[in-house]
Amino acid sequence: MDDDTRWFFPRGDLARHDWQTVVDGEVYGWQHTGLRVGELAGTGARLPAVGVERMIVPLCGDVVVEWSDARGGSGTVELAGRSSVFEGPADVVYLGIDTEARLTGEGRVAVAEAPADQVLDVQVLRAADIPVEIRGSGRSTRQVHNFGTPAGLHAQKLIVCEVVTPAENWSSYPAHKHDESIPGVESRLEEIYYFESAVSRGLDAPEQADPFGLFATYSSPAGRIDVNQFVRTGDVALVPFGYHGPAVAAPGYDLYYLNVMAGPDPERAWLITDDPAHGWVRTQWESQAPDPRLPYLPAAAPKGPRR
Repeated sequence: MDDDTRWFFPRGDLARHDWQTVVDGEVYGWQHTGLRVGELAGTGARLPAVGVERMIVPLCGDVVVEWSDARGGSGTVELAGRSSVFEGPADVVYLGIDTEARLTGEGRVAVAEAPADQVLDVQVLRAADIPVEIRGSGRSTRQVHNFGTPAGLHAQKLIVCEVVTPAENWSSYPAHKHDESIPGVESRLEEIYYFESAVSRGLDAPEQADPFGLFATYSSPAGRIDVNQFVRTGDVALVPFGYHGPAVAAPGYDLYYLNVMAGPDPERAWLITDDPAHGWVRTQWESQAPDPRLPYLPAAAPKGPRR
């Protein structure tokens, strides 16, 4: 595979052991972020106590997290999930470095990771308290769940959020980059995109429907990269550098992605630079109304025990 196109992985290409997807330092050229995605069944999944901070994100179904840390602390957190990633945010939990955990449940879970060296406390964020941001306007409207951003989570390196883009809309647009350390202007951050797609809300699609979206990344002065892909549930795009976007939801299909970011900068911040050819598009949003289909939220509050 050419060096500039090897950053896209169709579902299954990153499978390891019992995980459907694993992104970590074993992926060539990858240093600052990690991701695990898998189905929980039977004995569940175990996370070893190592030097990474983590965020547990239920994608479908409830998740029980039993944890113990190097300081002697331990506990159980029951995360109320959702029927799909298109049903609003789920409960999530942050685990600091050197924390061992066992995950059980019947659904699908994502584990976002970043190498770190500061010991921080476990933090639980309930769905009802997670900020739901409607970003952009018109056909650039998307829904962002900011549960792991610097404004909403105390972490050392890890930045996590998820984005829902309804059919025919564009997100991660205008294309932007964060591959240079320019204090107060731009952060240097690796980024993982994990995708899911589904028939759009309210549509009755035939059995052979094949939900998909589109995603692009292209070169910046920091390096050569060229990704132009159809994306479907379980696909992963890695962004080590370069302008990335748009992520486009095809007509008839909604698009979701989980973003995991971290980098070498001493400050944990998400600062971006738009592609100068397209940044002007943001000014057009001022005269457009947000897409009335959003926010996507569940019909009823998630059920399940919490403590």
